[in-house]
Amino acid sequence: METIRIPNEATYSPISLTDIALAGPLLSKVLLGATLPGMVLQTAALTIYAGSALQDWVERLGVRKIDFHREFGVDPRRPPAMSDAERRREVDVLAERLNGGFIAGIPRLRSLAPRVDEHLTGYIADITGQRVETSVEVREMSLAGLIFPFALGAADILSGDISIFHDTGAFQPHVLAHEFCHRKGYWRELDAQVLAYLAMTDSDDDVLVQAGLCERLYRNLSVLTGQDRVAFEHEVERLDLGPELEDTLLRLRPDPGSFGPIGDAMRNLYDARMRITGQNGLSDYDVGFTDFLHAFETSTSAKRPPPARGSLR
Repeated sequence: METIRIPNEATYSPISLTDIALAGPLLSKVLLGATLPGMVLQTAALTIYAGSALQDWVERLGVRKIDFHREFGVDPRRPPAMSDAERRREVDVLAERLNGGFIAGIPRLRSLAPRVDEHLTGYIADITGQRVETSVEVREMSLAGLIFPFALGAADILSGDISIFHDTGAFQPHVLAHEFCHRKGYWRELDAQVLAYLAMTDSDDDVLVQAGLCERLYRNLSVLTGQDRVAFEHEVERLDLGPELEDTLLRLRPDPGSFGPIGDAMRNLYDARMRITGQNGLSDYDVGFTDFLHAFETSTSAKRPPPARGSLR
């Protein structure tokens, strides 16, 4: 088995190099009354950042990417739409599975990250014949969390730096896997959503499988209820879920307008950025993701079968 190692040296910095570059001069002015020390720190951070990004880019040139259309029988840019009736059927199946043995008490990020990365790396390697080994370092604080308050996490495509903004409980392994997909070179959001789900539900780790199923349930519910928080609550109550899962789902669902005008503006800007780069916008996180999985599980041309523990058919 061929192995590609991407250094991700920037991820081992105690503080995000991007944060230092952005906030260095300002903090220097506030704390020391002068901007020069901050500018020196900013220059050093940018130099290290550029060197790390260049090193990672060179190594990624040797990575063999998964052909989603060939392997899964679905074009990720245009997955066929699922009907509301089928979507509700999936919701009911997912709720029944998750209620059958919900696992609370998810490990902390530091111990969870290597478990998630190992299964993701192995799943990709089984398809491509190539292990893409990357850092498992994760930050729990960064300025990106203030800029994108609607996001659960963020990954810097150039440096591989990853930040997780919220404790999402049972969902955490899937959130980590999604960001690790970006670190391995899969920068499209739908690709990362799909790969994270398939890798987690293909594992023999019940905590990881549960995370994938939780993500799929939440995203289907989001599509069915749109921006209507009350409708979302009614759907969750209808499923008669266990208290831990119900609480987690409701905490993930923000009230409309809760991010304020700046957060809403950044959300719209991010949606536009996705569309400019050939994606379908923020809908790829839920509509595209769930439509793709449904199409994969019903495809007659997919090269490989869906993971048994993740398939709803």
